[in-house]
Amino acid sequence: MNWGDTQRSTIGPPEHGVGRTNDPGWSGRRRLWRMRTWVEDRLRDFGALLSHNWHWWWSRRLRVADWSYAVFTLPFTGIGMLAGAGAALGFTAFLLPLGSDLLANQLVVLGWGFLIFVVPGVLASATMLWRRTEPKWLMLAGLVLLFLYGNPVPLMVGLYSYPAHFSERRPLVGWFALGCLGVAVTLSPTVFAFVMSAILFLVVPTIAGLWIGTRRQLIDRLQERAERLEREQHMMAEQAISAERTRIAREMHDVVAHRVSLMVLHAGGLEVSATEPRTVETAGLIRTTGREALAELRGILGVLRDDGTDTAPTAPQPVLHDLERLISEWRGAGMQVRREETGRVRPLPVAVQRTAFRIVQEGLTNAAKHATGAPVEVWLHHGEDRLEIEVANGPGTGPVHAPPRSGYGLTGLRERVVLAGGELSAEVCSDGGWRMRAILPVGEEGPNTVPEPEPHSAEVEEEGADGDPHAPGR
Repeated sequence: MNWGDTQRSTIGPPEHGVGRTNDPGWSGRRRLWRMRTWVEDRLRDFGALLSHNWHWWWSRRLRVADWSYAVFTLPFTGIGMLAGAGAALGFTAFLLPLGSDLLANQLVVLGWGFLIFVVPGVLASATMLWRRTEPKWLMLAGLVLLFLYGNPVPLMVGLYSYPAHFSERRPLVGWFALGCLGVAVTLSPTVFAFVMSAILFLVVPTIAGLWIGTRRQLIDRLQERAERLEREQHMMAEQAISAERTRIAREMHDVVAHRVSLMVLHAGGLEVSATEPRTVETAGLIRTTGREALAELRGILGVLRDDGTDTAPTAPQPVLHDLERLISEWRGAGMQVRREETGRVRPLPVAVQRTAFRIVQEGLTNAAKHATGAPVEVWLHHGEDRLEIEVANGPGTGPVHAPPRSGYGLTGLRERVVLAGGELSAEVCSDGGWRMRAILPVGEEGPNTVPEPEPHSAEVEEEGADGDPHAPGR
């Protein structure tokens, strides 16, 4: 037997045929390991059963408590009735002699005992099933058994259950006073006996019920207060968000809108006063772009401002059909943009088209900021189940005078693409340029699809995977 066999026999149950002949304690350890495994499995199953049925048991706990009171107090009720009748404590002592002449018959004795002891005890225990909904029946049964047999058990349960589940105190005072009368008549021949019996049978269960009921009411009020505070906290958070949105809208209107309006006015004046055609064309493009920016800014401000009556702007959002206009604007600004589409062009969902438009818009904007004078290629491939967009630019050839940046362009675009269920990647090319690529899943055509016009044959070219330089998965 080598060292490895010894280690296997001490760590756990050895495999068949390993260490069985040379280890005398092998069978004992194996039985112990099987027993431990069985116990662990049973405990795990029991824990899973408790966890699975916990909500079921918790929702029915009060009904289970009612049945428990009814079943477990039934023997004590019977013993108390027999003891009270034997000691002639209640009014039943006056009823028993009435049937003394008939007690010679055994059947009459059984029937008489069933009618006098079994039926009242079972009925009194049955009333405990309604102790939380109709406590008056339990109280009446408890008083009847107290006056007839001197049995205080059902009345004790009633005096405990009523204050534990009801907040009205006047009926409780009335039932307590009737209980004191019953104790004085049936159980207390002396003052000392009355005081001790009243404390034991009436005061103790009543105080216990009052403590339980007060504690339950306190917990309910604390839960209600916590829920109210949570609702108020949510309302305060919504009010803070609304105030912050209004402040942002005001700042955007006071700063951005005024600056853009001033730029549009200067561009319009330059367009009128300039003499060179190139300057006039550039000024007109600046004026048109500024007006469109003001229109979009107005829509954003309408969303941010929450006056209760304003609704979101209903202007159509840009889709793939607006890409040509976007590219033409950048071409008019001096950017060299080449657009290419491959695959079978078909109607796409509006959300996919809007996301694709924002991707191309962000790519062209970044190229204009950081790669002045570089050619830009915009490529769209329509696959069977996805739309691929790529915006790539070469290294910049002119001086870079980038405007102030926020650093959240790609972050927001990536969040938009992820919400659409796609992927976005951006990286530096080997030649020093920049490439941004996105893949958007395309679902089936539905009511939210916008048909696109057939593009020009020079721009769309059907190619196979072998001849397409932008084939998926390249």
